[in-house]
This record gives sequence, structure tokens and C-alpha cells, in this order.
Amino acid sequence: MNAIPVSAVVVTKNEERNIRRCLEVLNGFGEVIVVDSASSDKTQDIASECGAAVVNFEWDGRYPKKRQWCLDTLELKHEWVFFVDADEVLTPDLVQEMAALFKSEPSCAGYFVKGQYVWRDKLLRHGQRNNKLCLLDRSRMMFPIVDDLDMPGMGEIEGHYQPVLKNTYRGGAIGQLHNPLLHYAYENEQGWAARHERYADWEVAMTQKQAWPDEVKPLRSLLKKLFRLTPLQPILAFLYSYVLRLGMLDGGAGFDFARSRLRYYKMIRERS
Repeated sequence: MNAIPVSAVVVTKNEERNIRRCLEVLNGFGEVIVVDSASSDKTQDIASECGAAVVNFEWDGRYPKKRQWCLDTLELKHEWVFFVDADEVLTPDLVQEMAALFKSEPSCAGYFVKGQYVWRDKLLRHGQRNNKLCLLDRSRMMFPIVDDLDMPGMGEIEGHYQPVLKNTYRGGAIGQLHNPLLHYAYENEQGWAARHERYADWEVAMTQKQAWPDEVKPLRSLLKKLFRLTPLQPILAFLYSYVLRLGMLDGGAGFDFARSRLRYYKMIRERS
């Protein structure tokens, strides 16, 4: 099979627990690069063993942040870039879908990819799935600059917002891939809690400062704005995952995952 003409970029810091599993399924791409922020564990060694190119990144405290820095600075072989996190794993069906997409020139400037959660080692068939615009044409898309440099939480990497079309390409089409990434979202209770404490602090500061950028899909942007404003965030997040998205069919794991969404948005409301 011909290599998919896409540069797969994995941004890392101390990801020795996840990185091999992530990289082992990326060998169908034309290029695989791990951009690492001075990991103190074996992340870089494992990445090299897996055949990925390893690039060091040191944030200067300003924009561009890490992913946009990759688009601006790396000498990539391809205009199309796929950003995948170390705790994500491509399914064979997603690899095949991407390969089919690039048999001709894609009609869109970027594509959303859904994440299917693996929660406490159980693959969730139902419930909430995240949806990230992580496959993009770097000549037409970029990560927005937001007023968050003085905020706690995210630091060197872009937060929970999506890339946008460059001004020249405003109004361009954005697509949706149908097959998921597996997202290993839970390492242990301590790690989950610490990470989401940081995320919650950042989200509260973003909302208070009204720093959230508009997204490429206006309806999605509007729904997110309304969701951030309601005091019912925690219970709505639980009901969306457990009832509306049928998380109840995943048994105890589905309930536990939906409850984790409630806990996260409860953190946000308590800090607001």
C-alpha cells in the first residue's frame, strides 16, 4: 500500500507509558514526527525505536504555541498534517478511511475525527465522544491566537479549541471522518484528577476573559457558548453521555465515565 501523503505529528512530554502503542499504527503515513518537550523519561528513546523522527521543542512563553509551531517551523514532507496525541490510537478502519481519502485531492481544508474512549481498560461503545479537527491542510488552516498567556493550566500547548481557516480561505469546507481514534483517557485516579484540575482552571479563566475563539462551524460554536453559560453544566454533561448517547449500555463503565464528566464540570462550576 502506498504511504498516506500526510505528516503525522505526535506532541509529547513524558509519554513513555503511551507512545509505543500510538506510534505502532502510524507506519502507513508518509512521515511520522514526535515533537517532544524535554521528556525526562524514555519517550524519545521509544519514539526513535519505533522509527519516528524526534524533534525537541522548548516553549518561549509566547505564541505560536506547540502545534502551530510545528506547522510553522518543521520541514514537513506534506502539506496535510494529522495531529495525534500519545494517548490516542488509530483504528485500522480509520487508517483505511484516510488512505481512501487521499487517493485523490481531498475536497475539504480539514477534517474532524471522533475519539472513542477507552475507560479503565474498557472500550466504550456508547456515551460521549470528543470530536477534534486534527487532520488539516496547513496551507489553509492554523491554530488561533487567544488571550491566555497569563492563565493557569495549558501552558505550551493549545487548549481545548480547534484550528480555524486562514483569512484567505474563510468559508472553506470542513469534513468529518467516520471512523474513530481510540482515546485512552484514564491512566489512574491521581493522574486523571490532576490533569482535569488544570483543565478546569484554564477553562474558567478562558470563560471569564471571554477568550474562546469562534470555531469553523457556527452552530457548534454557539452550542458550546450556551453550554459554558449554564449552571447546569455538570448534570447536562452526565445526561448527555449516559442517557442521550446511551452510555448506560456500557454498564458500570458507562456510568463511571459519565460521572467523570459530571465531576469535571462540577470543578469548573465551583471555580466560576
